[in-house]
Parts: sequence; C-alpha cells; structure tokens
Amino acid sequence: MSAPTADTSKTGWVFDPAFLRHNADIAHPERPARLAAIIESLDRQGLLGAMTPVAVEPVSAADLERVHPRSHIATIEMARGQHLDPDTFVSEESPEIALLVAGAVVEAARRVWTGELINAFCAVRPPGHHALAERAMGFCLYNNVAIAATALCHDTPGTRVFILDWDVHHGNGTQAIFYENPNVLYASLHQYPFYPGTGSAAETGRGAGKGMTVNVPLSSGAGDDQFIGAIQSILDQHAISFKPDIVLLSAGFDAHKFDSLGGLNVTTEAFAKATSLVADFAHETCHGRIVSVLEGGYDLSALAASASVHVSELITAANTHWGGQN
Repeated sequence: MSAPTADTSKTGWVFDPAFLRHNADIAHPERPARLAAIIESLDRQGLLGAMTPVAVEPVSAADLERVHPRSHIATIEMARGQHLDPDTFVSEESPEIALLVAGAVVEAARRVWTGELINAFCAVRPPGHHALAERAMGFCLYNNVAIAATALCHDTPGTRVFILDWDVHHGNGTQAIFYENPNVLYASLHQYPFYPGTGSAAETGRGAGKGMTVNVPLSSGAGDDQFIGAIQSILDQHAISFKPDIVLLSAGFDAHKFDSLGGLNVTTEAFAKATSLVADFAHETCHGRIVSVLEGGYDLSALAASASVHVSELITAANTHWGGQN
C-alpha cells in the first residue's frame, strides 16, 4: 500500500497560523510554542504531507449558540487583553481566534461524518474541554468538541456521538454540557483528585442522560498499564453497547510522565497504543470515524513526541481502512 499524500490522504489536518497569536501577556504554560513544537515534529517525520488540510473558517453563529449563549460570547468579546481568571486569558485577537478554532473543528467533524475523510487531527488552541456553556475556565474559552458534537447531532437528528477524553484533567465543561443528553456518551479517564475537582466515578449523568457519563478516576503515578486499561474498559464496557456513529477525542497529552502539570506518568508509547485501540474500535463500530482535538500537553518535547505517534496511528488507520475499500 502506497503512503498517502495530501492529495490522497483520508486523514484531515486542522491548523492555521492564527492559532499561534492567542497569547498571554505573561509566561503561561498554554503558549504558542506548543503548536510550533507539534508542527516541527510532524514535518520532520514526513507526517504533515501525509494529511489533507481542512479549511479554517469562523464557526457560524448558529453552531456556536447551540452550546454557548450570547451572554458568554459577549463576555469573551469584551475581555480582550484581560484574564477571565488566573488561568484563562483573552488576548486582543483571542475572540476571533477562538471562533476560527471552533469553526475548524466543526468543519473537520462534518467532513469525517460525510466520509470525505476517515479521521482528522485538529492542532488547535485555545483548548476547550473545561469551557462550560456560560463560563470560560482552565485555559478554555469555547468548548470546541462540544460545539462539533452538537453540530453533528443537529445536522442529523439521532446521531450518536462518543466523546473520549484522555487529558490528565477532567473535562468538566464537556461533561456538564451533555450531562442530560442520551445521544452523547462522554467518557473520561483523568487524574483524581485533581483540577478542576470534578470527575468522580459517581458522576454518571442525569435524567435522560443517566449512564451516558463515564468517569474513570486514576491516582497520581498510575502509569501506562492503568491508563491503557481504563481506555480498554471504557471501550468494552460502555462504548461498544452505545454503538456510536462517530468518535470525538479530547486528546490531551499532559498525562505524559515528563509533563509538570500532571502526574499520571504515561509514556509516549502508551499514547500510540491508546490511539490504536480507539482506531480499531472506530473501524469496528463507525466506519473509522475519529476527530481528534488537541487539549492539554505542556512539556514541549513530550507533547511533540506524543502528538506525532498519535497522528501516525491515525494516518495508518485511515490508509488501511481506505485501502481496504478499494
């Protein structure tokens, strides 16, 4: 099987130089160098040319407002040059950049949904999984994954979306947005107790969404076996019976053993294995559809290495799957 090129690849690539201009006025772990490190690594390994670029346009008001009310959007707009809390900043251009990020993730999700792409990796910032419907927090302004999932559910009523979040921090915003939604399975493995304080195993959803939230708390120092075991357990015990139509992945790499913002002690190789597991699951259940969206990851070398093996596995999965259709 020949290696894919940008003209033939069924793996989408989301990036825009504008994402580098979201920048705090002080030293901050969520910095532009994160994306620069990923891009340099992907380019060095020949992976950039093996993906299909996805157009980056601002999210539509309709797609955005299905998740975030206008009052929240106005708060982001008016916060230019300010910190919304000690962790979360809004530079002068951040409101426009956050709209670009959300729009690009939605576009990638729609292209994967229609089969134009099999999977996609979105190298974006600001991240999103801590953003609540009405509150920015934890470096996050808008909840990119939630906006994309909601757009797909609106486009095709009855769509079943599986969101897997393996960031070291619990995705409290994504969980809260879908806590009563029976068509979205939100599953998270994360360090606990830890920021933001949510994510206990007892949090399982409410009302029509009861059982549609799955949390697997891991203790500091858990390591590769527990990390991979938690993903396998989620897939086997919850996701397979849910029968999703697409997988959205909140791909944080801050569980890495060299990342100072977490303590799960996960290796680069474990992120490759995790990606392979999810790709195999998606191939078996939903035509390989995966949209991976960058969340955390703050040690530049660990982030670059982890994102690279992640992307390599996505490309391999897409190329194998597409090749099998010809």
